[in-house]
Amino acid sequence: MKALVLTRYNEFSYQDVPGPEIAPDEVLIRVEACSICGSDVHGMDGSTGRRIPPVIMGHEASGVIEKTGAAVSDWKPGERVTFDSTLYCGTCEYCRRGEVNLCDNRRVLGVSCAEYRCNGAFAEYVAVNRRILYRIPDSVSFVQAAMAEPLSVAVHAVRRAGFAPGQDAVVVGAGMIGLLIIQVLAAKGCRNLFAVDVDDGKLELARRFGATSAVNSRGDAVREILGLTGGRGADVSLEAVGIEATGNIAVKALRKGGTAVFVGNLTAAESLPVQEIVTKQLSVLGSCASAGEYPECLSLIADGKVDLEAFISAAAPLSEGADWFRRLQKREPGLMKVVLLPGAKSAGPIEAEKENAR
Repeated sequence: MKALVLTRYNEFSYQDVPGPEIAPDEVLIRVEACSICGSDVHGMDGSTGRRIPPVIMGHEASGVIEKTGAAVSDWKPGERVTFDSTLYCGTCEYCRRGEVNLCDNRRVLGVSCAEYRCNGAFAEYVAVNRRILYRIPDSVSFVQAAMAEPLSVAVHAVRRAGFAPGQDAVVVGAGMIGLLIIQVLAAKGCRNLFAVDVDDGKLELARRFGATSAVNSRGDAVREILGLTGGRGADVSLEAVGIEATGNIAVKALRKGGTAVFVGNLTAAESLPVQEIVTKQLSVLGSCASAGEYPECLSLIADGKVDLEAFISAAAPLSEGADWFRRLQKREPGLMKVVLLPGAKSAGPIEAEKENAR
């Protein structure tokens, strides 16, 4: 089969590789769409230590079941599916509690690190365990389904916050995950939804996706949010950056008894206003990946409650993947999400390529 292989840091090769063999509890999937995650872009240069070459990256994907393992009876060839990026054991203490994202034996598709190597979906075929599969609704395209993975991160974070309809929320960071969180909160009935970022273009997108207020953090974001809430502060905040300055905004913009959820993790450590956390009796939580939110995500997509198309800058053949990785790495203006299509033979208009992946 053909695959896009990271042969050494910052170097890709579109080449023939052996097709994956499936275990009894696995299925073989013909990949129709696989989007490039920011973690893949950061991993390609070796800075994360999570993409040690050679490796086939890719974990935001969808496709069609080609073959099932001997122990698989609940899935059949021809079914349209997407799948979780987290490979969990199903038997450890955390899996038994439903916290599959915290599995003691957790692996991530498309990741190659010191502990394990797991080839991903930038290829014509990928093998995955049956327990992480989800059927794609008829109204959802392969390209949309490939983006269920980042959407699941947003839905999981909102669940962690314990958000209830009618509450006020602050989302700090209007990158892709932050913008998805905003859409999820809006769909769930957020009353006042504050988007915080330094980029006015991203803040405009945040308004388009449901934010009621856009706050540029080059000014005093906390003062502005407190002013807009009558000095009370928001019920929940979700931090989607991962640096000290944004973490402080997420804490200080809360009401007494509020909840801050940290999703971003750009830095390994940051200082938080502990005295304020204590005196306001705040709950400060972390949110890692997702844990079974795919069905809700696919319903949100099918019902048109989230706009994924707005993020997609290009849908291109897998053979052109190396060039798109370089463009993303250079932070080309206006470039957000690129979806690679193993079945596409040549480049064409973005909308036509998206249609080919339906």
